[in-house]
Amino acid sequence: MERTLVTSALPYANGFIHLGHCAGAYLPADIYVRYLRLKGEEVLYVCGSDEHGVAITIAADKEKTTPQAIIDKYHFANMEAFGKLGLSFDIFSRTSIQEHHETAKEFFGDFLKKGLLTDKEEEQFYDPKAKMFLPDRYVEGVCPNCSYDKARGDQCDSCGAYYNQLELKNPKSLVSGETPVVKSTVHWYLQFNLFQEFLETYIEGHSHDWKDNVLQQTRSWLKQGLAERAITRDLDWGVHIDGIPGIDKDKATGKALYVWFDAVLGYITATKVWAKEQNLDINEWKKWWQNDGTRYLAFIGKDNIVFHTLIFPAMLHARGENYILPDNVPANEFLNLEGQKFSKSRNWSIDLKDFIIDFPESNYIDALRYTLAMSFPETKDADFTWKDFQARNNNELADIVGNFINRTAHFVSKQYDSKVPILSDKYKPILDEWNKIVENKDYVPVFNDSISENDYKLIRSLSDGINLVFDNYNRFRFRDALTETMNIARAANKYFNDEEPWKTSKSDPEKCAKTLFICCNLIYSIAVIFAPILPFTSKKILEALAQESNTGEANTNHKHINFWANASKLNLDQGSQLNKPELLFVKIEDETVQKQILKLGDNLEKSKILVDETNITNLITIDDFKKIKLRTARILEAENVPKSKKLIKLQIDLGNEKRQILAGIAEHYKPEELIGKLVVVVANLQPAKLMGLESQGMLLAANGADGNLTLIHPADDGVGIAAEVR
Repeated sequence: MERTLVTSALPYANGFIHLGHCAGAYLPADIYVRYLRLKGEEVLYVCGSDEHGVAITIAADKEKTTPQAIIDKYHFANMEAFGKLGLSFDIFSRTSIQEHHETAKEFFGDFLKKGLLTDKEEEQFYDPKAKMFLPDRYVEGVCPNCSYDKARGDQCDSCGAYYNQLELKNPKSLVSGETPVVKSTVHWYLQFNLFQEFLETYIEGHSHDWKDNVLQQTRSWLKQGLAERAITRDLDWGVHIDGIPGIDKDKATGKALYVWFDAVLGYITATKVWAKEQNLDINEWKKWWQNDGTRYLAFIGKDNIVFHTLIFPAMLHARGENYILPDNVPANEFLNLEGQKFSKSRNWSIDLKDFIIDFPESNYIDALRYTLAMSFPETKDADFTWKDFQARNNNELADIVGNFINRTAHFVSKQYDSKVPILSDKYKPILDEWNKIVENKDYVPVFNDSISENDYKLIRSLSDGINLVFDNYNRFRFRDALTETMNIARAANKYFNDEEPWKTSKSDPEKCAKTLFICCNLIYSIAVIFAPILPFTSKKILEALAQESNTGEANTNHKHINFWANASKLNLDQGSQLNKPELLFVKIEDETVQKQILKLGDNLEKSKILVDETNITNLITIDDFKKIKLRTARILEAENVPKSKKLIKLQIDLGNEKRQILAGIAEHYKPEELIGKLVVVVANLQPAKLMGLESQGMLLAANGADGNLTLIHPADDGVGIAAEVR
């Protein structure tokens, strides 16, 4: 491919971006595009605000203002926060602009002309008092599936079921609080079902390279069979369809495009606007959307998968004009916070803007990027915790990356007047040997006075490590890529320690100069390979080395210099002057972390996570603990609970009785894996009803920092069932 187009899902401009959003669709894309730019590839990274739909009008109602005021508030606030996080969009546009309305209407008009749209009269809830039809989010009632009493008009947040709003029991208008009536209205439907065969072929063509979670969700929709889908709503706020050639004026009055239809087209609009702002040819945008030489990658969260694997591809295919389709949709699962879902209503959230207010320094911004990236929910839900943020910053960024760079810089400043050491004739052969080792992985030099086995291992670790990072990025395995990146920094630290320059500076100055020459070059390599993750830190390092500070920013891909490939080579000249380096990372104290935890949720929730090495808040007595009866039990049967993504129904043997327990472990274990396992349960827990089933106890499990759940069970299976745990 000649070029790569990257999009991140357009965030709704109805609220502030939180860290969960960042880990889902935005930070992974930014890391990837920076990586590509550093390879010298031509890249365009497009995003913007999704500014239409009911979510915007609801936010306006709550804040007693206008939709325009809402989108202006959140668009600019989120754009500023993204910028401070270091996201390198080539353009961050918005869907409320005239150019976007024109793009969306062009697609609608084209589909209308091709006979792909049908208008239907249908029944919908209407609020006589408010004098308006009620979109799905403006009506609430009892779920027809699980009887949850605050279900939305199209989906139940409790059981996840989808349904027609007219199926709601005891419906209530969220506008007036009155019971709505049923009234006829007209809407246009896209004959989505016509693309079933095309989409099946398209999806299976990517069965070898798309993530499993993306394929599974997409295939489940295809298996159910695609149906025609409404693309209009009765709304004042949005892209109105009246005036489009060929449409009935009376029917179109008051109709706006359904937000899911126009939002994805925002990527195309943003590209058009970018080309205009760059003073490029009016048709330059087509190079990115209508040229087979472009590879298109769509970064999203799992709630947007089918819109980018089925709906948007169908729309692009239907439009024709050689529109390209997503080559990959590397969707992430959800990021949790301290073991729980992000929830602004429960104050269990961290808005990006608030993090930046509390931690404005660039080293903390990079520490956040690193911590989030090491916790990316790539295949299943993961977890962000403040203690993990502290540990990643202190134990990895400060103690590994910062430690190596600071020690080297201090030594070079003191011993070599802040200049890259000059190799003696004895050690100059290492220059040629370095290139041979990098260029031929099978080459092993003859170890002698000029190049040691320690030197060889270091060069091999750098070269092989960069290749592993490269391979993992290409497969969208960011956590593995970061692990390999940090391993290179670990190898650099080991080399410094093994070479002992503090000793050789006196006993063997020539060897000491060789060691520090290599270490200076390692600092450059580290700056480049960490640039996609730590752009602010890498910029500081490169400036201290007096090198070009390219960290893969926007609009830098025109240079076509492969900094990435060069990172495994020697890049600093002997004797070159270095600048005074800054302290890269500052340790985070326990008090800082506890202050952040205190901002979350209520006191009970806080008490569960306010723990340090020596103190546990909300202490209980031994008598309190004795009230809890922990027993070992054997799992006899296990099966998934229908209509639940998390619950597994277990039948367990407690020795003197059999019990049924519902455990929220379906995302971590398959039922067949559990049968026969010896586990620990709370045996005297009051029974509870979940999904209409009774649970008579609770399994014990540990929640790791990466979000993985592991059942607690005796190391020695010989303890048998009914054993007391104390």
